Amino acid sequence: MTSAVSDTASAAPVGAPSTPLLRVRGLGVRYEGSEVATPASVDLVVAPGEVVLVLGPSGAGKSTLALALNGLIPHAVPATLTGGVEVAGLSTATTPVSVLSTQVGMVFQDPDAQLVTGTLLDEVAFGPENLRLPVDEVLARAEDALRRVGLWERRHENPDRLSGGGRQRLAIACALAMGSPLLVLDEPTANLDPQGIEEVYDALGDLVAAGDRAIVLVEHNLDAATRITDRVVVLDRTGRTVADGPIDEVLRGRAEELHELGVWLPTSTMAALRLRAAGWSLDPLPLDPDELRTALEAAADPRLARDVGQAAGAGGIGAADAPAPPARDDQTARDAAAAPASQGATARSADAPASATALTDSKARAAAAAPGPAAPFSAPGLAAGSATHPTLGQDATPAPLIRVRDLRTRRGRTEILHGIDLDVAAGEFVAIVGANGAGKTTLLQSIAGVVRVPRRQVRLGDVDVATADRRTLSRRIGFVFQNPEHQFIAPTVFDELAHGLRQQRLSEPEVRDRVDDVLRRFGLEDKAQTHPFLLSGGQKRRLSVGTALVAGAPVLALDEPTFGQDRARADELMSLLRELGDSGTTILVVTHDMQLVTEHADRTIIVGEGRVLADGATPDVFADDELLRASGLRQPPLRRALAGLQRHPALSRVTRLADLDELRTRDALTDRVELRRIPRTPHDSGDSLRSTRDAAEFVADAGANAAQDAQAHDAQDAGAQTTAHTRAEGAP
Repeated sequence: MTSAVSDTASAAPVGAPSTPLLRVRGLGVRYEGSEVATPASVDLVVAPGEVVLVLGPSGAGKSTLALALNGLIPHAVPATLTGGVEVAGLSTATTPVSVLSTQVGMVFQDPDAQLVTGTLLDEVAFGPENLRLPVDEVLARAEDALRRVGLWERRHENPDRLSGGGRQRLAIACALAMGSPLLVLDEPTANLDPQGIEEVYDALGDLVAAGDRAIVLVEHNLDAATRITDRVVVLDRTGRTVADGPIDEVLRGRAEELHELGVWLPTSTMAALRLRAAGWSLDPLPLDPDELRTALEAAADPRLARDVGQAAGAGGIGAADAPAPPARDDQTARDAAAAPASQGATARSADAPASATALTDSKARAAAAAPGPAAPFSAPGLAAGSATHPTLGQDATPAPLIRVRDLRTRRGRTEILHGIDLDVAAGEFVAIVGANGAGKTTLLQSIAGVVRVPRRQVRLGDVDVATADRRTLSRRIGFVFQNPEHQFIAPTVFDELAHGLRQQRLSEPEVRDRVDDVLRRFGLEDKAQTHPFLLSGGQKRRLSVGTALVAGAPVLALDEPTFGQDRARADELMSLLRELGDSGTTILVVTHDMQLVTEHADRTIIVGEGRVLADGATPDVFADDELLRASGLRQPPLRRALAGLQRHPALSRVTRLADLDELRTRDALTDRVELRRIPRTPHDSGDSLRSTRDAAEFVADAGANAAQDAQAHDAQDAGAQTTAHTRAEGAP
């Protein structure tokens, strides 16, 4: 980040009371055994009624800062502090945590770290009980908090029966019940479904509306957080405060610099930055889909308005100039006829036959029929070694790599999955989505053999998951837990990555080469000898993904893979997964990030109440608003912003941020509209006719826009150009 953003304010904001709730002066934290303080120097003042968002790249010390605000550092977590923290005038270095807990409520990045009782009601009541409040007040606080997060009806259940998102809601309820004037939340919505995120931020907004309480929020998902945020504080990679100001000043005014730093921005802001680079005039930058839509409806298309005169003189760029959709060969037609699921999302009933679980299109069958097993971990820069994948289900009629039939998984006496049928072919990139508690994680764990499944219900090629030993399964599928700490077993990062390779009895030099490659790829070289539990949240997630990737299994199953990652690291990880998918690795991802699904997944499966509700090509699934609402999901932010644009209908079909990079200005292109036809391959979306038809319509819309803009704007002396982009093989 440039020096322009390094002017931070150590004084209270204008209008703040003389005694703020929180004052942080030059805070640095150095853990035992570490030579570097992270964060290095944080200055922060928070007044009652404020919501302050803390941003920064992975490893900047955001979670450490949160732990220091209520005295857990240094009282519970040994560390050396420089500078100081005061809460309501009390020094956290000298005030006991028991006293500070009445002033600061805390929600950890890992909710399991703070759940200790046997029922939801007892869990939420535990804190107020320790304050020795009257029983009636304890119960009233507990009920109010549980109702705010939508868990009151489940108050007598054990927290262990909740999904990851449910436990996150419970942790938030515990903090709300304490009634502390300052609430510190570390990634509070990371495991929540879209509806849950809205409900949590509604509750937090109500909490600060009275003006006597404040929130410090560490969050990567900014699409919802910005609606309650007043100020933004930014840490650089060393953990120093480099920006502190109102949300408009920091997120709108310094978006380019934040993007360079690698932190997350709202999806609409990232889209606007791409459109700006293509010549669109969008000032100020939007922070949400409604603002982006409004700005685009008021903006002229620079690809057309700059030179309507010349384009009109040459006959315009109407539909007549658009290249005709290329003819499909007979094989393409046969493929399309054989794959009805590729034409739209396939709604499924609970008792749908196995044949109803059609692979998304002929590309899946083509991938499954590819000769030979997939190569081991062979993304560029990662040594494949001498190990090879086991042969998986090779016969005359190519079988799916993953076959699930009538899967019924139980937790205790409760059936979680109710007769799921599913096929996945080699090389598919599949997203599994759904509301909290839908059964997504259980489905993923069942496929990977992490939870016990009945015989003959899940097969990985020729292996029955129910009867396979752990070593056999680990060679066929790599699994990443929702909580990274649940899979760490070694004393150092290096040994954690090496464990699976040593179980395969690879030579130590080969183990070292592979581990070094992963350490370098994931930016963990300087952490090789660090204990995994001493890493930052984002570093723990990268390590957990690395342990799954390093062995080179033909299937990777990842539960919330971008949790805790900054934007730059998340982009790197998803690009790596795409590379692996292009080389034949099958990718299964459970996530609540709908924009991530749209950007990367070829196929999307919606799970609800333990059943498959829909299964189809990702664009088709997200085109069904009614289906999404019924499933407790929401449209991705970019689609919400662009769908149905009146002035720029060409943009209304764009759903991926990556597609906006194709909207280049006229100066860089030729006089004619370019339509890039990408050959049909095993990694295409599976519906070439539809893709090329949409591309032709894109061009026709551009011509129509040119005529409209000719009446509204002065023609300028340049040609008009629109690049319609169909997805290239393997493009993320």
